Amino acid sequence: MAEGEKTLNGVDLSKKWLDAADSYAELRSYLRDMVPRTYHLDTVLDPQEEERVQKCLLHPLECFLFGEDPEEGLAKLKQGSESSGICGRVFKEGETVYSCRDCAIDPTCVLCMDCFQESVHKGHRYKMHASSGGGFCDCGDLEAWKIGPCCAIHDQGTAVAMETDASVLDPVLHERAEQLFRCLLRYVTEMLVWEKYYELPEDLEPRVDEEVYLCVLYNDDHHSFDHVIYSLQRSIKCTQAVAQAHTALIDKEGRWIVKKGTVLACQEVNDLIESNSKHISQEALRVEVLLYAVVAHQTFALRLGNWFQKIVGYSVGFRQIFSQVFLEHRPVHQDPCFVSQLMLHDFVMHKGARRIVYELIFCSLLMDTESKRLFAIEFTKNYDMLQQCFIFDYHDRSIFISSLSVQIFTVPTLARHLIEEAKVIKVIVGTIMEVLKGHLCDSNRFQFQGYNSDKFFRIHVIFHDLRYILISKPTEWTDALRTAFLEGFKAFLDLLGCMQGMEEVKRQFGQHIEVEPEWEAGFSLQIQLRHILSMFQDWCASDETVLLQAFRECHGALIHCNHRANQSEPTDFYMCKQILHIRPYKVSQEPVSIHLPISRLFAGLYLHLCRTGAIERLHQHVDPASYDYTYLAEHSLRCLVLVAQVSAEMWRRNGLSLVSQVYYYQDVKCRDEMYDKDVLMLQIAASKMDPNHFLMLLLLRFELFDVFNGSTSGKDQELLKQWNRLTEEMLFLLIVIIGERYVPGVSEVTKEDVTMREVIHLLCIEPMAHSGLVKGLPENESHETGLESVISKVSNFKKPGVSGHGLYEVKKECLPEFNPFFYHYSKSQHSKAEDSQKKRRAQEGTDQALRPPVPPAFCPAFSSVVRLLSCDIFVHILRRVLQRAAKDRSTQWTEAMVQRALHLIGQALLEEKSQLEAAADEEVAFDFSVKARGLGSEHSKSVFQLLTKVKSLPALEGHSDMVKWILQMFESVKCHREKNCPTASVSMDTSKPEPEVAQDKDKAERKRKADAAKLHRQKIMAQMSAMQRNFIESNKMLYDNMPDSSSSHPGPAATSSER
Repeated sequence: MAEGEKTLNGVDLSKKWLDAADSYAELRSYLRDMVPRTYHLDTVLDPQEEERVQKCLLHPLECFLFGEDPEEGLAKLKQGSESSGICGRVFKEGETVYSCRDCAIDPTCVLCMDCFQESVHKGHRYKMHASSGGGFCDCGDLEAWKIGPCCAIHDQGTAVAMETDASVLDPVLHERAEQLFRCLLRYVTEMLVWEKYYELPEDLEPRVDEEVYLCVLYNDDHHSFDHVIYSLQRSIKCTQAVAQAHTALIDKEGRWIVKKGTVLACQEVNDLIESNSKHISQEALRVEVLLYAVVAHQTFALRLGNWFQKIVGYSVGFRQIFSQVFLEHRPVHQDPCFVSQLMLHDFVMHKGARRIVYELIFCSLLMDTESKRLFAIEFTKNYDMLQQCFIFDYHDRSIFISSLSVQIFTVPTLARHLIEEAKVIKVIVGTIMEVLKGHLCDSNRFQFQGYNSDKFFRIHVIFHDLRYILISKPTEWTDALRTAFLEGFKAFLDLLGCMQGMEEVKRQFGQHIEVEPEWEAGFSLQIQLRHILSMFQDWCASDETVLLQAFRECHGALIHCNHRANQSEPTDFYMCKQILHIRPYKVSQEPVSIHLPISRLFAGLYLHLCRTGAIERLHQHVDPASYDYTYLAEHSLRCLVLVAQVSAEMWRRNGLSLVSQVYYYQDVKCRDEMYDKDVLMLQIAASKMDPNHFLMLLLLRFELFDVFNGSTSGKDQELLKQWNRLTEEMLFLLIVIIGERYVPGVSEVTKEDVTMREVIHLLCIEPMAHSGLVKGLPENESHETGLESVISKVSNFKKPGVSGHGLYEVKKECLPEFNPFFYHYSKSQHSKAEDSQKKRRAQEGTDQALRPPVPPAFCPAFSSVVRLLSCDIFVHILRRVLQRAAKDRSTQWTEAMVQRALHLIGQALLEEKSQLEAAADEEVAFDFSVKARGLGSEHSKSVFQLLTKVKSLPALEGHSDMVKWILQMFESVKCHREKNCPTASVSMDTSKPEPEVAQDKDKAERKRKADAAKLHRQKIMAQMSAMQRNFIESNKMLYDNMPDSSSSHPGPAATSSER
């Protein structure tokens, strides 16, 4: 301390406080007198203020703490104290932070620049980004890193990291510190939450009434700098420079004095500022008239906040004592602890006060394990109130106390403790329900028409907290954890129940919809839930008991939601001697929703039951008779039909809002928990239902049942076009249900296999840069795509030239995996990929057939799906499609329809061939090829005969190679089935139909003539070149005497020389 500061004799003053009968009252009395006297508050900064505060206020407090001169006491303290192994640097907005992609437990674990440069993570894969402010460095936190938790700077403190050296403090020093911290924390808390403008607590009231008041203007995030400057210039009649200075200080400190004087003078300025800043679309600036002494004490309370940060930094012991006092409950006063009081009043504090409290919690409560645990419990108790205050506040989240959730919920051990003891999942979900209850309609579903976008954006923060608490799934489960998690899961199902079927749409007839409905809010919720849904499923899958109980709860919730809708009476439907008893429903005429989170969660949990083998014990928890998969898959099928009808342009009059919803439904941001899960739900239903009944259900919901049953005939061209488009979409969905098996649990594949397949199909569109591939791949909860681990296996990197960037090209050996009907392709991507692969095959001189790839085998639970390929209705559908094409009436079929039918036939033949090869001498029930060769009803042609006829159609010339390959596959399968010839190759050319043989001869003859003509032209050109060279050589003198053409025609000559 400086010599001048000791003239106050702070040691004697501190002894006087210690010797007093009531040290607390004595200290408060000193603050009552000295604080207003020390601060000379005015509209301009006082350069001497900090020096006076240090001399008159802080120095005596430090003397009281140490019991002697602070410099001597601090020197003694440092001799017996060790440094902490935790960095704890609080980041400022815009500061560069680093996260190790290999070692961080989750993406929220970051290092400051100094720690990163001295850590092992410098040589790993890492990300760097600008901090939004408020977080702190995780160096030294053992739970944040898989390896290398400490950098070289903090490594020496690792042994005492997150521990206390309070025990080595002198008992007298310990007692004084506790007494002083308790007194000052009460003072700071009281002043920061004080809401009375013209008076103070009784023991802080000035001895002499001074009629001095201050007009204080507060910061907010609504008004611009220019608006505040303009309002100040008009209100206090100041220059622009003065107004700018005031505005800068208001933004920095959170509030500033703009007028000092009598209460009437300050009130006049108050009214002027309010009237000048108020606008028809904007509220007035917040401005208040306060007693001078009130502002002085509040200013000193903020100064004490910074002083506390310095003091607790001296010693881990001081920090532990401070944290203990900060968190202690006072049963006598029946008040919450100091930190809870400050948290609950955070919304009434100005920006500067919030920042001080925020930083004080960081440097004390979050720096050791026990204090962090106790604070986390207090935070969770007040979570609902904190989030509601934040949602209705206008300040930035970075200075709001609720943003501390990321520091608490992402710690694995702390998250488990909060789930078990504080039911934090239920608390967070309950908070979401509380803030969204105003959007519930009469049917208990969300309806976001006319929602507030700013408020809704703040609600998203709560979803982030739910994701944080689920980041690290447990490796060991206790009964308490199971009970608490399932309780939270049930609350989560209640939330999803309010989303199930929300914002239904109904097809518009006659005229275009007048007002576009709101849809962004619903999809923003879906995007927020995307990773949360997968995390809940991963948590459930990590314990069989939890998984089975969660599945039972989800099944019950799904049944309850399905019962809410009005259901019509079931009816019998007949086709190919099959009967389906089901309720009639038409997507084109009745309400339908694209939001089905419970149905999709049910599908995800069912998949985990299959993956873990728990499905074998499902009957012990749920009665198998209660599962009606036709009923359970109904809504997913309706949603997929809606997408198909939108694609068929049947919903044009419903506007762009529905088109946008369908786009995001299949977009990479949403598809894994929307589109993909709906497909999975239909695969589950297909594996459990009779295959004929499933296909009949598909035809009914696509409104094609009568078309394929032959009981309708239409001449309306628009209606025929609509049926064709719907047939295309229905066949495509069938391709997807049967062929899309690259899902762990549906078949024996890994996540790496799935990523490889995604990358292959992206590169089959065109060579892509790394950034393009990343955009096309879904991210997990850690924002990783898995691209780096597979890119070298499926592609070759082509280095950039002089300009441009490097591109990845798919490896040739990966091309057989290409599926032209890959379900993650958009329509434009499908066309590009098909054209690209046909062009490649043409350059290689191979046929143009884009064969279906050989898929991995289904897992046992899904193995029944392949029965779709050999059932009677499937063959009937193919026959109908090919019959239309064979009649060659352009209004009754499309090329795309036939292409999809050919692909399905190829899938069926590949499946039959693989079963025959695997069965050896055993009987194979899969008999598609037999049924496809058989005659249809009323002796109509078989699928095989229709294929032969279709091949010769000029309109399908582009698919002749595909038909040829299919016919060869028929013969190959026949050989396998009859067991009368060796294993046939797919490329064999035996047993060809006569029209095909003749057509092949014509084609060969045309090719021979074309090659001969080409060779003749080449010989003539070679002769002409030889004659030209001979002429020039024989007339060389003539050419040497010709003038240089470059002198008269510099441009062309230069160009010629460059070539």
